[in-house]
Amino acid sequence: MKTKILSLFLLLFSASFVQAQNTSEALLRIADRYWMQPDVVYGSANNTPLKLDVWYPRDNPNPTPTLVYIHGGGWIFGSKEGSVYQLLPYLEKGWRVVNVEYRMAGNSLAPGAVEDTRCALRWVARNAKQWNFDTSKIVLTGHSAGGHLSLITGMLPDKTPFDNRCYGDEKINVAAIINWYGITDVNDLIQGANLKNYAVMWMGSQPNAAEIARSVSPLTYVRPGLPPVLTIHGDKDDVVPYSHATRLKDALDKSKVTNKLFTIKNGGHGMFEQSEYVRSFEEIWKFLQDNKITQ
Repeated sequence: MKTKILSLFLLLFSASFVQAQNTSEALLRIADRYWMQPDVVYGSANNTPLKLDVWYPRDNPNPTPTLVYIHGGGWIFGSKEGSVYQLLPYLEKGWRVVNVEYRMAGNSLAPGAVEDTRCALRWVARNAKQWNFDTSKIVLTGHSAGGHLSLITGMLPDKTPFDNRCYGDEKINVAAIINWYGITDVNDLIQGANLKNYAVMWMGSQPNAAEIARSVSPLTYVRPGLPPVLTIHGDKDDVVPYSHATRLKDALDKSKVTNKLFTIKNGGHGMFEQSEYVRSFEEIWKFLQDNKITQ
């Protein structure tokens, strides 16, 4: 375990140490303050152990706001290890972070990934006391397919079939969802003008693909009482159409769910300019503060 922790910290900070005088004080504080427990098994499916990493401050035993991060990759590729840099802003704020992996389409078609991320959220609730997760301040976030999974994981009502693989009685409480250009209508991507190969691959040849796609689409579950949602999306995105963001906002507004759409003008599918990321995180911190989710 210690070797893996060391390797991850070297990955994060080696570039900065090349010229020590330029090393960010913020990064050094993170390196000094945090430990990481890798590859905690939160469940199993299709003979596949499902794992997550827990990042936690070594000098703060008190419950803190907790980010559940779900990586992207169109449900067909990606890894939790490849997303470590996305965790840094929250670590700098003193949060705990749970970095989740899930089954890819090559292992399990839809809705496998949704089952997994729901199980991961239940694991967070079930193990909150051990890891000092503040269950009143759990925030879900992810990019692209991770944005979709953050939305669907936080929006599903209790006791749907997606919870059957890890059924439990613990209360699920999501304080907010930060959706980075996530898919909101899967059916829109498996047929018609917006067809995308990654979505078709996630559905595979299942005869009831349209029914499954609807069941894993966040738009299906919009209703009053949902957690606040902040969506960040480029209006020139050619991978996840910008209309997915606007349709979600319209539906949330209609149901009077607290939400905001922050549009990156002329932005594509991520890979924004640094200034746009700075503005995006300014929006995130303001949104969380406005909704009383702070350290």
